Amino acid sequence: MLQRIQTIWIFLAVLAAVFLFITGEDVDVFGNIPVLDSACIVLVLVGLLSVFSFKNRKRQILLNTISIIINALLIGVLAYWLLNLSGGIQFPEKGIEPLFPLIAIICLFIANTYIRKDERLVKSVDRLR
Repeated sequence: MLQRIQTIWIFLAVLAAVFLFITGEDVDVFGNIPVLDSACIVLVLVGLLSVFSFKNRKRQILLNTISIIINALLIGVLAYWLLNLSGGIQFPEKGIEPLFPLIAIICLFIANTYIRKDERLVKSVDRLR
């Protein structure tokens, strides 16, 4: 059932991770360690696994929660990177990289809401049998 509304929200979160991977090429947080690139790849893989595990809603909620945690850690890493950059405080100079994990967190919360709503619907139908 890939045509559910939560699938769209999860795809938007995956798309945010892809955009972060593309725009985060200039982010150098810990030297030669590719923290941002590896986190984006993990987010894309976990998001796609979550989309295709639509038959197991509990696993889907767990995978989305893992993605939310990784995105929250990425916001912290990117905030650390922004605070250590030289230059002014103006937003266009520093980039939009921290917005992508925030957008992904919001999309994943909405997706989890719809998944829980489906879970309640299935449980209520099972009670009627």
